[in-house]
Amino acid sequence: QVQLVESGGGLVQAGDSLRLSCTARTFSKYTMGWFRQAPGKEREFVATISWSGLDTHYADSVKGRFTVSRDNAKNTVYLQMNSLKPEDTAVYYCAARYTGYDRGHIREYEYDYWGQGTQVTVSS
Repeated sequence: QVQLVESGGGLVQAGDSLRLSCTARTFSKYTMGWFRQAPGKEREFVATISWSGLDTHYADSVKGRFTVSRDNAKNTVYLQMNSLKPEDTAVYYCAARYTGYDRGHIREYEYDYWGQGTQVTVSS
């Protein structure tokens, strides 16, 4: 069982930055993903990173502003969020998928484990 714990959310103003972290007990060979769910909306893909860190993908809405990275020695994946917008307001979830393939995954159903989420609120 993989337990994921997110941290780093908060209330910021438009244009500010935040870095989310997600820590797991075990990390090797896990593709990691970030998703978000805004009030009244379905959960959506944000970013993913393969277990080596070499393969990353982003939602169009965050490309150029968000960066996903990981530190396998610390069992931690990060989501650096810059130039935040009010429409980025959501609960952000970390997800993990065990895989023998070093590639990212963008579909929610491909992930086996989820964190509890961390709230990000961006005021205008």
